[in-house]
Amino acid sequence: MLAIAAAIVFGIAFLLDLLNASIGIGLTALIALGLCLLALHQAGIGTAGVGSWRGYRRARR
Repeated sequence: MLAIAAAIVFGIAFLLDLLNASIGIGLTALIALGLCLLALHQAGIGTAGVGSWRGYRRARR
């Protein structure tokens, strides 16, 4: 889920850069936000919950 949010943030930053537009927040801040979201995704935050792991263990038995 966080990777999708990061892709959206990067897409907005890319469009703002192409259009030379500004929304009150810097382009560097949007890129930093996207990188932070990707780092959280890589750390395992926002991925499959504990419930899906329990379901896997039950199905295996």
